[in-house]
Amino acid sequence: MAERTMEGGGVVGDGAGSWRTDEVVAWHARPAEAWRTYRMVAGMWIRSTLAYRVSFALDLLASLVVTFFDFVVILLMFGQVRGLGGFSFAEVALLYGASGTSFGLADLVMGRLPRLGRRVRDGSFDLFLLRPAPVLAQVAADRFALRRLGRVIQGLIVLVWGLLLLDGVVWTPLKVLLVPVMLVSGAVIFSALMVLGASALFWMQDAAEVTNAFTYGGNTLLQYPPTIFAQDLVRSVVYVVPLAFVNWLPALYLLDRPMPAGVPGWAAFASPVAALGCCAVAGVAWRAGLRAYRSTGS
Repeated sequence: MAERTMEGGGVVGDGAGSWRTDEVVAWHARPAEAWRTYRMVAGMWIRSTLAYRVSFALDLLASLVVTFFDFVVILLMFGQVRGLGGFSFAEVALLYGASGTSFGLADLVMGRLPRLGRRVRDGSFDLFLLRPAPVLAQVAADRFALRRLGRVIQGLIVLVWGLLLLDGVVWTPLKVLLVPVMLVSGAVIFSALMVLGASALFWMQDAAEVTNAFTYGGNTLLQYPPTIFAQDLVRSVVYVVPLAFVNWLPALYLLDRPMPAGVPGWAAFASPVAALGCCAVAGVAWRAGLRAYRSTGS
């Protein structure tokens, strides 16, 4: 197999089937180019989806209904109890809606990343490396599924419902501002975890289910009050995998509830910082994964 080069002279592959990805990794540092690539690839799939509007509407409705069944469990639970871990139905709906909306946004934008392992295993990942465009943007936008909006819509419906049912909460300008900040920061945290999990697939192609435990599993964990879990688990979600910054800590401030033991009060406003930290770690891991990638040669 002959050496293949990219624009600028960077060598991508050699006769042994291995890859030198310095140029590819460098592209990751160009946000404007990454966004342009993502928009073009996702736009292509969106146009393809909207060509069959009735089919898309049915898929979106099915996604909305299926994800709503997750909340039905909470509805049934509160049909038998008046509270859960000291939290009312409205407060649990707030937690559920915030986590569901943030995860839905991340799943909409980065939902294809857990499937990277199959592409690494069968060698089709090479196609992304041959194109003069940021690899992460290509992988994330590949086969963009607009039907995943159903999860976002469902999360927003529950969130608004919970906010309307809240009683006794004094809304200040800071609390009002904290709601969108919480949602955006949570989406960025989940997206970074997806990138981090996808990076591990360069070495462990069949570990998608393990990495999903921190994204899909983390979303499920955050739908319930932190008071029902052991303090050691809560601390690990704060200090190790910072999922608590998605909704737990900001929501506790919104509800005028105390922070978990050992967590300072200012942590409620640290979600953007946690999101940036997760992005930095995910960026390093993604670059390391690209450099470690070895083509199948097929």
